[in-house]
Amino acid sequence: MNGLQEYRLRFFHTHTGERLDIVYRRGNQYIPEALDQLDHYLRDHRTGDVHHYDPRVFDLLHDLTAELGEPDAEINVICGYRTPWSNEFLRTHGHGVASHSLHMQAMAIDIRLPGVKTSDLRDAALALHRGGVGYYAGSEFVHVDVGRERRW
Repeated sequence: MNGLQEYRLRFFHTHTGERLDIVYRRGNQYIPEALDQLDHYLRDHRTGDVHHYDPRVFDLLHDLTAELGEPDAEINVICGYRTPWSNEFLRTHGHGVASHSLHMQAMAIDIRLPGVKTSDLRDAALALHRGGVGYYAGSEFVHVDVGRERRW
């Protein structure tokens, strides 16, 4: 090892039951094979479609877990990439989904952190000032994205 900082994420996908523990970046270099694995892992679980994720989402998640003092936490993924079909399906079935959701551009992810209150996760995400933060208290998850800064 050449002393470069490793950026690791651990995931559990609540819909597929899959786990992923992956180093996606060393120093300032993203690892292409790791990004490919993440793209597949975060595929639309309804259709199987894969989309290339904006790697800033992974940096955001890495910094968010560090901010919460839980750098090794296993992040529960509620939703990663969504095809336009899946997005419209959710939108028309009363799930409060935006018609132009950043999930369709692989720039957003819905998560929860076991053992961390959803409100604390939201507050930590807001403190990073890195994009949109949606708080879904009833469903106990937080939406984070790397679009413009906003909250709901």
